[in-house]
Amino acid sequence: MNIFEKTSGYWVKYGKYVISEHNGERFVHPSPHAKPKVYNPLDNAENMIISALNVGMLAMKNSDKSELEQAALDFVHEYGLLGVMTALPATPHFLDYGTVFLPKNHHIKTETVSTQDYIDIFFPFRKPDFVKNERTSQWNISNDRDMIALAMTFADKPMALNMCVGRDYAEPLGWLIRQFKDWAFTFSGAFLYYNDYDNLDKVSLDLYRQGVAAFGGIAPTYHIELADKKPVVVWDFHSLLLAIQTMFSFMLTDESRPLRLCKQCSSVFRAGHVNSAFCNPDCKNRHNVAKSRARK
Repeated sequence: MNIFEKTSGYWVKYGKYVISEHNGERFVHPSPHAKPKVYNPLDNAENMIISALNVGMLAMKNSDKSELEQAALDFVHEYGLLGVMTALPATPHFLDYGTVFLPKNHHIKTETVSTQDYIDIFFPFRKPDFVKNERTSQWNISNDRDMIALAMTFADKPMALNMCVGRDYAEPLGWLIRQFKDWAFTFSGAFLYYNDYDNLDKVSLDLYRQGVAAFGGIAPTYHIELADKKPVVVWDFHSLLLAIQTMFSFMLTDESRPLRLCKQCSSVFRAGHVNSAFCNPDCKNRHNVAKSRARK
């Protein structure tokens, strides 16, 4: 049974993204004239999760800064920005309130921040035409036809999600890399816990348990629809980040096709069976050659 067969979590990616600096911080954002494309990220969820984990693995290895940033940018070009603005707050409808309430996260340490200040974080270069009055808010779209089309496409979604997929929306590059690294850390902790279980002492095992237990976040919402032949669960993902985190959770706990770390290149891959140790035949051959040479 595919529990993610139905989803209303469509997302947007642009034809080109760039990295720009504002007040000493680097942001990833769509190129000014890039064209947006609406797609369903769950159509290729497996490759997306593995790509995100491998960017995180580069971060964990303290890879060259330019290599790491390029890997993060490559991911964004393929799948779009993460939608951190709607992923962090306690509700994606935070624009209805004057204050944004933030569960514990790695990016913003305060528990609350004013709605306007929160929005400003993600629009460093061009502020949205947004007006907030007590419990009401209004976002005015320019004459950009692409933005009007996106607003119509996501008309039934929270206003914040519409802002997230807009051309002026940006995400701090450091936040993106930290998120990839967090996912990779969770995977590594789970993988090494079982892979090295017999060789680890109790303290080390407890540390792995605590690290993986810290993984989590806001659960996705869902609703029931009466489809042609049966009722179905429709998942509502209000950010790409939440879609990745949810799918990653199920992939991490899938016993039939587990996630593995390649013995040769240290890349994350989806194993065809539980004993798989290499991501491809070439890595297996290189590992065996190196092992044979070491014995001589």
